[in-house]
Amino acid sequence: AEVPIVQPGAPGEPTRELAGDKASQIADTSYIAADAKFMREMIPHHAQAVDMAKLVAERSNNPEVNDIAGRINAAQADEIEFMKGWLSERGEKLPMAGHHMHMDQAQMAMMGMATQAQMQALAEAKGSEFDQMFLALMIRHHEGAVDMVEDLLKLPGAAYDPVLFEFTSDITNDQTSEIERMNAMLIDLSTDPRAGLAGGYADAESAISNLTLVASLPKPTGFFDPNNPSGLPPEKPTDDKADDDTTTAEDDGETKKKKPYERFPLLSFANTDMAFFDDVLVAGSYHGFNMYRLDRERNPEHIASVVCPGGQGDVSVVGDLLIMSVEQTRGRLDCGLEGVDEDVSEARFRGIRIFNISDPASPRQVGAVQTCRGSHTHSVVRGPERDGKIIVYNSGTSSIRDEEELPGCIGDVPGDSRTALFRIDVIEIPVADPSKARIVDSPAVFADDGVIAGLWRGGDHGDDTQRTNRTDHCHDITVFPEKNIAAGACSGNGILFDISDPLKPKRIDEVIDAGFAYWHSATFNNDGTKVLFTDEWGGGSRPRCRAYDPLDWGADAIYDIVDGKLEFGGYFKIPAPQGDTENCVAHNGSIIPVPGRDIFVQAWYQGGLSVIDFTDSSNPIEIAYFDRGPVSEDHLLLGGYWSTYWYDGRIYGTEIARGVDVFELLPSEYLSETEIAAASVADQGQLFNPQRQLSVSWPAKPVVARAYLDQLGANAALNPDMRQSISTLLDAASTALAAGDTDKGLTRRLSKMARTLERQKVRGQDGRRVMALAETLRGIGQRIAQ
Repeated sequence: AEVPIVQPGAPGEPTRELAGDKASQIADTSYIAADAKFMREMIPHHAQAVDMAKLVAERSNNPEVNDIAGRINAAQADEIEFMKGWLSERGEKLPMAGHHMHMDQAQMAMMGMATQAQMQALAEAKGSEFDQMFLALMIRHHEGAVDMVEDLLKLPGAAYDPVLFEFTSDITNDQTSEIERMNAMLIDLSTDPRAGLAGGYADAESAISNLTLVASLPKPTGFFDPNNPSGLPPEKPTDDKADDDTTTAEDDGETKKKKPYERFPLLSFANTDMAFFDDVLVAGSYHGFNMYRLDRERNPEHIASVVCPGGQGDVSVVGDLLIMSVEQTRGRLDCGLEGVDEDVSEARFRGIRIFNISDPASPRQVGAVQTCRGSHTHSVVRGPERDGKIIVYNSGTSSIRDEEELPGCIGDVPGDSRTALFRIDVIEIPVADPSKARIVDSPAVFADDGVIAGLWRGGDHGDDTQRTNRTDHCHDITVFPEKNIAAGACSGNGILFDISDPLKPKRIDEVIDAGFAYWHSATFNNDGTKVLFTDEWGGGSRPRCRAYDPLDWGADAIYDIVDGKLEFGGYFKIPAPQGDTENCVAHNGSIIPVPGRDIFVQAWYQGGLSVIDFTDSSNPIEIAYFDRGPVSEDHLLLGGYWSTYWYDGRIYGTEIARGVDVFELLPSEYLSETEIAAASVADQGQLFNPQRQLSVSWPAKPVVARAYLDQLGANAALNPDMRQSISTLLDAASTALAAGDTDKGLTRRLSKMARTLERQKVRGQDGRRVMALAETLRGIGQRIAQ
């Protein structure tokens, strides 16, 4: 006889006896509630895709779009019947017909589904407009399905049913393939010359507008892998000797090469940031840095290579000292190539290196400051002044070091306010003896109301927004010492600092942007009234400029500074669709000093570079660009521009995988010849360090006056007769200056015109241009009078 089957109750409750079939039912773990919920939500998700596909026949004559729609109709309709059957067989409730038309909008957005407004707009579109809208919505829809699968598989016990698991795998594989196909179709539909450029390490296609490529300098010997210069991913390692062959047999009897292991190689030789001084360019890299002599008549000349691995390798120059950021755990104090394998080692270096570069051919390391989170970036704040010291802000973004390796480094210990998180480092470097450089303070700049982690705690900002990292560090802090302000791009927040006392920066405002995933860098305009922040959505390693990616994600955001507060103006993102093998997102750039306008050159990694006019904060526009095809058409590699900066009349770009490019601006409908010439004579102080801005000034020259005159003419801010009179005066001034003549009569006429301009009732940006033109005319007159 069978023994009774019993089920104990909760503590204090009696035991009960169970029948055999009931006991088996309880023990059945073939599926869980989340599996059924997944199926119930995927049915209306698929149903909307079918509804979208049904719109195609009457609205598009594109055969590829019709083919996609046909496959969706067939495949997803069949899958809906399968899912209904799976639920019915298990006695689970089915969703009502048409359920997707009444779903909560927030839930639909999370599932990648189109809103009712988007569906209505799609139904009203036709031709190419319909094709682009359909593909963009369907890609997002497919991505939502893949996300739903990923969320399900994260749950313990989910998809144990082999039928369900196979179904989820099919969804991921099929819809990912469809996404790639549809993105390629969207690129083909674009009329932008940058769309669909052929790739290649040395022979990629390119597109250019209102720029000329002056020179392309390849990476020097020692700064690339000669066996793999483009950084292709390695083949997947295997223990199976049968798989060691380099080819595999195919069904048709042919052979093909084994697929490489889809992973990024180490960034051992990646080019990074740049600094400039006098006629020298310093290009940092994960492997060290290179120095180039600049000459407007010839291509830059490579003059020095310094090997000192450690990661990031951002550089700044102050006098004869070069400062370099080091973050990777392989970095060694002695610049050794062998790295560091131990978890704790006296040989490891993570922090700020200091080199003496008075002899560029033989730099010497003369100082080193170890920091708890390494140095991702740094900012030269001040000096050297009378005290002979340089002040540097250090931004560490990596893990906190072991207390045994560097005493005083406290990790993420709940309630311990000594943690190295939520801080920046203030470093003091004595120029007379850089070996005594040290951290003088580590202020907790994110504390709020006594809570050290007082700002953004991480997460999303609500429905259909970005998920943002916790604000426990700044990626970049751009200082503007003459204005006593700094702008911090600090992971989850954009921050404005008062640095009147550079040793004790004070937070005066902070903002959150629902479209930003990771606040990466910041740049002021020349008068310190605006900040352009960049969002590094995807960390710089992902394709984020595809045709269907949002234009306010991974973009620039312009903020006006009004009474010490940051006020949002507008977004700008590269308008040209990029491919799936092109990492693309906003990265580093700089102001182009065109007087009277706010112009910026922006790096987009493998999206190339853009020159942007953000004079109107709410309406930034692209006025020039350059783009290459991907480093590889088959593999997503880290490449493209790390930084693009203006220096002494040219734009320089560090190409991560390839080398250094040099550009010059060309006159166009967006930028006049005199405006470009005026930017070329701007005084930058013969120095450019990333994350440190110096006020640019313009000499009293006719070409500068003509730049203002062009702008005022374009906006009809001055009447034609007055513009002609000023132009005639400038012709005479140019002749006198070229001949070295003194002409007091011309000086008086220039001064009189300046007074006339100052009486003009012109407001806003044009009013400021009128005042700047008057000041320039008066300055030209003073030069002629001498």
